[in-house]
Amino acid sequence: MPKKCLAIMRREFFYMWRDRSLRYILLIGPLLGLILFYATYSAPVIKAIPTAVVDLDRSTASRELSDQFRNTEYLKVVAFPENFAEAEKLLQGGSVTVGIVIPEDFARNTSLGRQSNIAIMIDGSNIAYATNATNAVLLVTRAISAKIGVKTLVARGIQLTEAQEAYQSITFREEGWFNPALNYAYFLVLALALNFWQQCCMLAACMNVIGETGMNSRLQLKAMGVSKLQLFAGKSVAHIAAFMIMALPIYALSFYIFKLPLQCSFRLLFLFTLVFAVSLHSIGTLMSSFSNSAVNASRFGMIIALPSFVLCGYTWPLEAMPHYLQQLVKVLPQTWFFQGLNYLTFKNPGWGFISHYFLAMIVIALVCYGTAAIITSRN
Repeated sequence: MPKKCLAIMRREFFYMWRDRSLRYILLIGPLLGLILFYATYSAPVIKAIPTAVVDLDRSTASRELSDQFRNTEYLKVVAFPENFAEAEKLLQGGSVTVGIVIPEDFARNTSLGRQSNIAIMIDGSNIAYATNATNAVLLVTRAISAKIGVKTLVARGIQLTEAQEAYQSITFREEGWFNPALNYAYFLVLALALNFWQQCCMLAACMNVIGETGMNSRLQLKAMGVSKLQLFAGKSVAHIAAFMIMALPIYALSFYIFKLPLQCSFRLLFLFTLVFAVSLHSIGTLMSSFSNSAVNASRFGMIIALPSFVLCGYTWPLEAMPHYLQQLVKVLPQTWFFQGLNYLTFKNPGWGFISHYFLAMIVIALVCYGTAAIITSRN
């Protein structure tokens, strides 16, 4: 039996390599995706956000305020509209992402210690841009507010050191853990590349059963004394081995060239990926077992693989999804893999925590392989 399985594995590797389109998809696709994603998200933060400043006061104080906005590295003042309406047009046209309006009575109010309201409009149509713009504006406005407050107290006769202490009596120290710079590359690149990888793997896995039952090769192998168990066991091992061979260069580039974070041992990550590859292959095999053609098998597999990354809770928290959807996505191995990937690369919470992620994917694999075996045995 081992010799027959090895022969089937060699045969499957030969067929996968001979299929040029499949070979390019499996070998080049995920690597190309990784490189493109890294090039896209390599900048740790978005800087030089286009900004428009409307100075309705036109005073020395308002010009100083405009200069402070202009001198920050996160904002790039590209326009000085005359009024609010012009700033609104720039925002609507996408020329700027931030609009700042300094009111007419800014200098007078600040000199008298009165509150002065500065209007700040942020284009929220692009969430990434809007989040970075909001953080940049907050940094500048906090510093400006403290500086103006100190000047006001000094103008009232309070000593400079006392005025500074009054504004520094409570300090907030922010600490970003696990990804201190909030680097998009650290968070997204590897996950997006592995999402591309799992879609390619699903395409190959969906050919596991229908690729034989839909052709006369199954009859030929049966005449040679090769059982269904030997055939599909050999094919499955070959597929999973190919999937893992595809994953290795992705991890090599990510961790050793691009220096993406990896807090756990590579051995644990490799084992975690292997279990995911098995569970992913089991779903593709199940799709292949009840499909009446290779095209339909691929369609069924892609229906699962394509939306799984959005639904897995990696880019949007599961807790923010409807309860029924939170429970439904737990039947997908992608949910357990990408959630676990985040913990392993950033936190390494330990085997006691991550073990139930392994268990969930193993259960999915057993159920899918078992169901596929029953369906195939009846054909």
